[in-house]
Amino acid sequence: MTGAIVGEDGVGRCPWGASDPLLREYHDSEWGNELHGRDALYERLSLEAFQSGLSWLIILRKRPAFREAFAGFDADKVAAFGDDDVERLLADAGIVRNRQKIDAAIANARAILRVEEEGPGLDALLWSFAPDPPPAPPEALEDVNATTPASTAMAKELRGRGLRFVGPTTAHALMQATGMVDEHLAGCFRSARS
Repeated sequence: MTGAIVGEDGVGRCPWGASDPLLREYHDSEWGNELHGRDALYERLSLEAFQSGLSWLIILRKRPAFREAFAGFDADKVAAFGDDDVERLLADAGIVRNRQKIDAAIANARAILRVEEEGPGLDALLWSFAPDPPPAPPEALEDVNATTPASTAMAKELRGRGLRFVGPTTAHALMQATGMVDEHLAGCFRSARS
């Protein structure tokens, strides 16, 4: 079984966050922290979708460029993007240049505005899928699932509201990253068990 790894600094971390300095910083200060706010959650949802099929390290390295290219992930601004913006994004080597993912990010901004207008709002909608009480953090990597019933239900609800590139795996990654579930491994200094 693969559990937390104690690094050179004597700190136990999830294995994925124990090597590369950028991953370590993200793991230590961001991943699993409770996150709220429409645009902050829209950014995470978008980045998780762009990550599909790629390593998270690639996305972290490109995150500043993503933020610039997508107007700070302000859903109001991205919803107004047109064909010229799509072409600009496809030419931007600083981001992942995948037309389907770019189109989805723009369509998702528009869908999020509808969610905001119709209620309950993106923040309340996403957090309604957080398990209560939250499950215990996993002991080892082998105990971490790629999907859960909650992430499957979230993905279905989001797709029903017009969002794209939000399958159960992406929804679960979003839940992990935004603190809806604590999946820092036991022995990791960030785990609720530590």
